[in-house]
Amino acid sequence: MTGDTSGSASGTGGAETTRLARTVEGRPLLGDGDGFVPLGAAGIDGVDDALGEACGAEAFAGSVLPSIDDLPATRTPTERLSFGVPFDPGKLWGIGLNYADHADDLDAVRPAEPASFMRPATALTAPGGPIRLPPTEEASRVTAEAELGLVIGRTCTGVDESEFGRVVAGVVPVIDVTAEDVLQRNPRFLTRAKSYDTFLVVGPWVSAPVSVDRLAGTAVRTVINGETVAENTVDRMLFPPKELVGVHSRVMTLERGDLISTGTPGAGVIEAGDTVRTEVDGVGVLEADVVGGE
Repeated sequence: MTGDTSGSASGTGGAETTRLARTVEGRPLLGDGDGFVPLGAAGIDGVDDALGEACGAEAFAGSVLPSIDDLPATRTPTERLSFGVPFDPGKLWGIGLNYADHADDLDAVRPAEPASFMRPATALTAPGGPIRLPPTEEASRVTAEAELGLVIGRTCTGVDESEFGRVVAGVVPVIDVTAEDVLQRNPRFLTRAKSYDTFLVVGPWVSAPVSVDRLAGTAVRTVINGETVAENTVDRMLFPPKELVGVHSRVMTLERGDLISTGTPGAGVIEAGDTVRTEVDGVGVLEADVVGGE
């Protein structure tokens, strides 16, 4: 259901990170590359509170999650756990055509501003899925793509790009699914094409803390049935993470648990029986199986 190729280091700088997660039963966890312990061992009531603690690693002394080695609990190995969506979701933003190479591949006009859209929380599903395809008479061409998600940890408005690390708690792998033929009928159908139940997979954990430097050079891959169909790095985005947070915080108040999915290096067509995988170097791996619609 999930894999772990990230080890305990992340990004290009090799900084140690902490993982915030929940089991499928909703039990909150704190972990690292060696496993997970109950979040309560850190004296934190829930994942939402931990998101706030994870913010501001560069700006607020003492606002860093504790090391797992310092806690009075024994790690459970990652492979012995089944994960759910790792936080209570708020607003769910998506960004289209945010990698220059992807826009060129689609022969699309590069947007001058972030091409953003929203989708409902009912589109969310946990790691492993399954992603349920719509009936073929409604959508016969469905695609899936890997993305890097930014998880907001503090209520904020009008965020300057220099304040990125003060309001973003961490990053999370995302699988974004689209009913392509619905979208192709009319570009105004984007929300509908993105909003089918199970069309947004998030997890298995939030990797924290995060900084602009940490994300530099991070690779994001779309993998379907073991084959990499698209790959690119964060520095190739048209609108980098710090700009996406700034732009959207000027549109509306961002709150703890809001997710900004930063766009994909490319998508692949999926069918029932396929397995979709998002790989984000230094962050984590997310998989989901695909089943037919009913």
